[in-house]
Amino acid sequence: MNDIDVAACAQTALGYQFKDVGLLVTSLTHSSIANSRVQSNERLEFLGDSVLGIVVCEELYRRHHNWLEGDLTKVKSVVVSRRTCAVIADEIGLTGLLILGNGVAGRNALPTSLRAAVYESVIGAIFLDGGFEPAREFVLRTILTHLNLAAESQTHQNFKSVLQQHVQKYLSATPRYELLDEQGPDHSKCFEICVVIGHRRFPSAWGPSKKDAEQEAARKAFDLLREEDSPNELNE
Repeated sequence: MNDIDVAACAQTALGYQFKDVGLLVTSLTHSSIANSRVQSNERLEFLGDSVLGIVVCEELYRRHHNWLEGDLTKVKSVVVSRRTCAVIADEIGLTGLLILGNGVAGRNALPTSLRAAVYESVIGAIFLDGGFEPAREFVLRTILTHLNLAAESQTHQNFKSVLQQHVQKYLSATPRYELLDEQGPDHSKCFEICVVIGHRRFPSAWGPSKKDAEQEAARKAFDLLREEDSPNELNE
């Protein structure tokens, strides 16, 4: 395909119509075929990387009011990683529209870094062509599934950490975990554990291991704390 055909296909794939189609073509042009690296998509990749970061940071900040910096950073690092960006480039059809030199185009599989770069460079091109809002809309439309999965994974795996950070920040206390009961044969025990904060005991949870029971108990306690208007009531 020539550049005009590539641009037409790309705009359909992106769901965005460029005013300056030249920006789009540049965002798809790898350094292996460009007259110089300055004319490749590398500069747009640099810009798009920053736009992607601020969009993801803003979305996580708005969604997760009780997450601390460490939790937000962990999810962001997964969502904006090369691996995720490369997968998105494949999903929306960008990988097949890359304009490559013969040496690169002949490979059976394109490197993750190259596929990730085209996603970021397209974000940079949309930002320059239409401003922040179109770029933000494109990022959220294409990355939302991955963001949701990363956020869900982070929450499920780290309820004890999230609860501890929350309690230390707002109550100046540390959660304790009490083993209330255990049932079943040695090879298949179940454990009942509850969270205690100050003098308050939260609803217990069962799990096939102490670790699982503690995580579920932490989740229950954290959910209750989030529903309360004033966490300071726990100190009474």
